[in-house]
Amino acid sequence: MGSWLIKALILAPVLMSVLYVHFRGRERHKFFKQLFDHSAFVAPINVLMYLFSRVPTTPYIPVSYFKDLEIIQANWEMIRAEAEALHNAQQIRAAQHNDDAGFNSFFKFGWKRFYLKWYGDSHPSAEQLCPKTVALVRDLPSIKAAMFAYLPVDGKLNAHRDPFAGSLRYHLGLITPNDDRCFISVDGERYSWRDGEGVVFDETYIHWVENKSGKDRLIFFADLERPMNNRIMQAFNGWIGRNLVAQAASPNQDGDKVGAISKLFRYADLMGQQRRRFKRWNPRVYKFTRIALIVAVIALIYWL
Repeated sequence: MGSWLIKALILAPVLMSVLYVHFRGRERHKFFKQLFDHSAFVAPINVLMYLFSRVPTTPYIPVSYFKDLEIIQANWEMIRAEAEALHNAQQIRAAQHNDDAGFNSFFKFGWKRFYLKWYGDSHPSAEQLCPKTVALVRDLPSIKAAMFAYLPVDGKLNAHRDPFAGSLRYHLGLITPNDDRCFISVDGERYSWRDGEGVVFDETYIHWVENKSGKDRLIFFADLERPMNNRIMQAFNGWIGRNLVAQAASPNQDGDKVGAISKLFRYADLMGQQRRRFKRWNPRVYKFTRIALIVAVIALIYWL
């Protein structure tokens, strides 16, 4: 009995955190999907990030909270010129070796990227091909990751939550349709990109993207470290970024760093392909098998 009580005391805060994430905001996944979404596994950490956040925990956050972004926006035309040159050289593209754990699911809808940095040093390919933007980003401590992100005509990103609440997402329009038919929806609130204009949003709210404008979209895309209201939580947030999120680093070209998570993703994706084949073969058997495995895991936790 004592052993089960200890397990319950451990699991209860985890389940409460998942429930908080699920009911946060106006839009949500079905509960069963949320329970096994990647954002559920870090829900206890995310709740701490929300609780001790120094900036509003709303879907959109005023850009004025981030002074570093004034420098980015003041140099947007220079950034656009380097991004356009990369795009014309066909360097903004999907992962070449199935080694982008963070954004792999986006590629099937035409989304492409070119990394400038990812929670650490800049990519050598970026230093060579867009040195001015890399130098600018390197001197701004709040920017932990940055890339150029491209979305073609009729491209889309399905509704999802990003897993980690220690960052906030910044988009700066570079070459955009300047059209309300090309937009991002964050917790049901839409924003349409405009050239030279930026927006900050909380990517742990459910968000999705659609481009029905008839023109392609190219933006500067960055992860900003969430400001915390005390030094301990700020240090904790920074530690997670440097030691865990950094392991999802993905290369633009051979010679760029590949993080441990992205290396493992190559093999996990092969298993995922088999799982998807199984689901297509017989959805009912797949669903039954999935539930049976979940029950087995819960039973294992009970008996250990």
